[in-house]
Amino acid sequence: CAGCIKTTTPDTGCDLPTQLFSLFVCDSDELLKVLNRFYKRKEMQKLAADHGLDVRLFHQAFISFRKYVLEMTTLPADLHIILSDICCGAGHIDDIYPYFIHHAKQIFPMLDCMDDLRKISDLRVPANWYPEARAIQRKVIFHAGPTNSGKTYHAIQCYLAAKSGVYCGPLKLLAHEIFEKSNNAGVPCDLVTGEERTFVDLNGRASGHVACTIEMCSVSTSYEVAVIDEIQMIRDPSRGWAWTRALLGLCAEEIHVCGEPAAIDFVRELLYTTGEEVEVHTYQRLTPFSVLDNAVESLDNLRPGDCIVCFSKNDIYSISRNIEARGLQCAVIYGSLPPGTKLSQAKKFNDPDDPCKILVATDAIGMGLNLNIKRIIFNSLVKPNVNEKGEKQMETISTSQALQIAGRAGRFSSKFKEGEVTTMHQDDLPVLKEILSQSVDPIEMAGLHPTAEQIEMFAYHLPDATLSNLVDIFVSLSQVDGLYFVCNIDDFKFLADMIQHIPLNLRSRYVFCTAPINKKQPFVCTSFLKFARQFSRDEPLIFAWVCRHISWPLAPPKNIKDLVHLEAVHDVLDLYLWLSYRFMDMFPDTALVREIQQELDNIIQQGVRNITRLIRATDTAITDALQPQSSRQGQTGGSRRTASNAYLTSSRNQREQGGTGELMDSSLTSRLVRDGLLTPDLLRQLQREWSKDQKQEFTNQSTHDREHHNNPNKGKRRKKKK
Repeated sequence: CAGCIKTTTPDTGCDLPTQLFSLFVCDSDELLKVLNRFYKRKEMQKLAADHGLDVRLFHQAFISFRKYVLEMTTLPADLHIILSDICCGAGHIDDIYPYFIHHAKQIFPMLDCMDDLRKISDLRVPANWYPEARAIQRKVIFHAGPTNSGKTYHAIQCYLAAKSGVYCGPLKLLAHEIFEKSNNAGVPCDLVTGEERTFVDLNGRASGHVACTIEMCSVSTSYEVAVIDEIQMIRDPSRGWAWTRALLGLCAEEIHVCGEPAAIDFVRELLYTTGEEVEVHTYQRLTPFSVLDNAVESLDNLRPGDCIVCFSKNDIYSISRNIEARGLQCAVIYGSLPPGTKLSQAKKFNDPDDPCKILVATDAIGMGLNLNIKRIIFNSLVKPNVNEKGEKQMETISTSQALQIAGRAGRFSSKFKEGEVTTMHQDDLPVLKEILSQSVDPIEMAGLHPTAEQIEMFAYHLPDATLSNLVDIFVSLSQVDGLYFVCNIDDFKFLADMIQHIPLNLRSRYVFCTAPINKKQPFVCTSFLKFARQFSRDEPLIFAWVCRHISWPLAPPKNIKDLVHLEAVHDVLDLYLWLSYRFMDMFPDTALVREIQQELDNIIQQGVRNITRLIRATDTAITDALQPQSSRQGQTGGSRRTASNAYLTSSRNQREQGGTGELMDSSLTSRLVRDGLLTPDLLRQLQREWSKDQKQEFTNQSTHDREHHNNPNKGKRRKKKK
């Protein structure tokens, strides 16, 4: 018998497995020590890495293998023998590895086809993904300069003079601007964004020029001139892949790249791998701006042409209300507003005949809008960011971000030829000066993203893996050189997990998961789920179905919560339009949906024009909700009502008198109502229950006091008895 020194016969057999099993039961602690020694050996970890097990997978596989060895009632005879020899000192601990890797392959099937998967996920030479672009010798011109330096203007002039061209911008607003500018100049130009296709030819034939968002640019169409705007976004953790794709893949005789000077060296290095030289044109700012020595400190010190920049929507609500409480009018712009509403507010602010002379905005004004701003006022220098790992954190704005926003002060074509920059609070001013005095960090890496074709090839080898797992495995196995990184895929995985239970083919599932939605909005996520479910049933999403889902027609907003919901509905209609250009037969009513979206945009514009009234209505709802139920019914409780009213009046006065105070008091109740987590009706119900509990507690306390007064020694006797 192998592994046994005694001779056996078919009749007697070998009782070694039984002996070993008994040994394992008795010496499980010794066996655990052996397995842990195997886990800690660096040689085993390195060998496992060569077989495709990184540190995370190695750990998971070992946990499963250890559980298998310790908890299984019977083990294979050869594994029994190996473990017995090691426990007795007659074997080497490395002998466990073949059994460990066999077990790991059962848990992670991709280990059997690791070589193929590594080839598919090899991202080291992305320039080779675009053979059509490599087949021509492209001339690359880099227009480098700060905001308001005319760099994009010069690139667009070359674009308009060409026989054919494509403009690739980061925002729909920028694509719309070039679309209108081109057609106004007599150069027929089409518009292509994720949610919109506009052809100037009535028969739908494509024009020679097209303005598009950068994700939508075609790398298979030939152009004479291509313009890539805001090239510094090539390092964006989420969207950087789109700039990489455009820079390496566009088939154009001339590529005009516009952006910060910090990107010049990187673009040169990137295009060195394709054998293309870069010609650099440098521009200086047309209108200078200066950093003031004093902060604004109070809203009473605002002047016409001021723009207060906030990084929180709540700060925008608070400041806009306090501004209008001083008899001034202000425009409001933030990221989640529809493009039409942003343009409407920008037009209101720019109009010299409009009494609105102050703008309150987020960093959404950094690009995409032409604004006549005299002075930029930073309300704060801290904003939420998402790092390369997808983690959210609060951090001080970078020099690049500060320059992008500060550069909006002063505009060449406006009456404000020189701009000014300062802060709301004096403590922030030296910090801002320090940020602006630093040089912008040079760009060192460009983003990449797995394509649908690569994921499909992965799925061929791993047919039972979910889309989320496929992407995880792809990223873990992907190989990139020092010039690239794999973009953050958390949003993609979030959507993939959300619709995993819905039966969809892989290509459709991938397309759904690339949809640009705001996952912070519950109504948008619910709509996404319903769209996918309806799609999986092969039932077209017709106009009537969409209207029922969003409860169309919608009324103008009465408070901030209503306005936020209308913005979410607008996002849902955007989602429908985005999907309609990928699945035209399943989302057939594009024109009708676009019509109601335009109506909704007008309703939102009306709400934003009256935003301070909505804020006051929200405050009133909270005030009413905080009133005791008995006081509204004319019952007793006058002293409590007086105290409550006094508190509310005091807090309201403080809010109206404060320069940049919070929209509402900082109590938990106010924040819950403000964030939509608690409605005034629920708040009133809680108030009634709280009052009832207070009365019950008061009654119990009174009863206890009377009993104690009547028999003060009763409690002492009970204690002695215990």
